[in-house]
Amino acid sequence: MRAAARVAVVVGAIGAVALMLYIGRRNQHYWLLVMFVVWDAAPFLALGFADLYATRWSAATRATLYIVTLVVTVVSLGSYVDVVVRPRPQPAAMFLIMPVVSWLLMATAVPMTAYLSRKQSPRR
Repeated sequence: MRAAARVAVVVGAIGAVALMLYIGRRNQHYWLLVMFVVWDAAPFLALGFADLYATRWSAATRATLYIVTLVVTVVSLGSYVDVVVRPRPQPAAMFLIMPVVSWLLMATAVPMTAYLSRKQSPRR
């Protein structure tokens, strides 16, 4: 599952940035595009860095991280592709909302699993 999560991080980051740049291709404010690139890539970068430290975590926490990575990638890219396929009057809204949703999922699921796995582990 770790290999799939690593591939998902790369595909998710590249896909999110590419779709965002496609939607914003007519925007003349390049600094705004740079901020969107950072904003949309940040959850994937965080998941990638978390994977580097995950070797010290419990198996349940690592599994949760990998599942969250796959979910964030599929849901984010699915939402972004939907914006491209079915244009909206405010296409940037999805590119603002999905990173927030991703951060909330990462900030709740992984620490909660870590807490519960520590609580259930046998004491010495």
